Amino acid sequence: MLYLIFSIGIAFLMGAAVIIVRMKAQKFPVNEKKLILPPIFMSTGALMFVVPYFRLTGMEILESMIVGVLFSTVLIWTSRFEVKGSNIYMKRSKAFPIILITLLIIRTVMKIVISSQIHPGQLAGMFFLLAFSMIVPWRIAMLLKYKKLKREIVG
Repeated sequence: MLYLIFSIGIAFLMGAAVIIVRMKAQKFPVNEKKLILPPIFMSTGALMFVVPYFRLTGMEILESMIVGVLFSTVLIWTSRFEVKGSNIYMKRSKAFPIILITLLIIRTVMKIVISSQIHPGQLAGMFFLLAFSMIVPWRIAMLLKYKKLKREIVG
């Protein structure tokens, strides 16, 4: 139970940090590197699966990835760019913090519900995979939107 409370607290702190970082990042132009690097940096977390404690079954992998991709659709839907001069910026969305908090609450409820049925290591692995499966399609979609907008500006 202590593990669950601690992990929920950490998740909410990280969620708040993401919201703050994203809001500050909107003040600076976007480039391809800024879109591609976060999933690459996050991918190092997959090393956790080297340790048997965190390994998942095929069904747990599938479930985590499906939920992650579903969550990513909300982020893709709300992420927009705007052109200012010759630079491209993320467009401020008042819904973005609300969406991130909602997704965090949904993940927390899911975690509470399934924590009594799944080993803590597997649960950690599932939620890492869920987050990774959410960020990769979102960033790919943003990169494609960015490249399209950049071609329109240059073209």
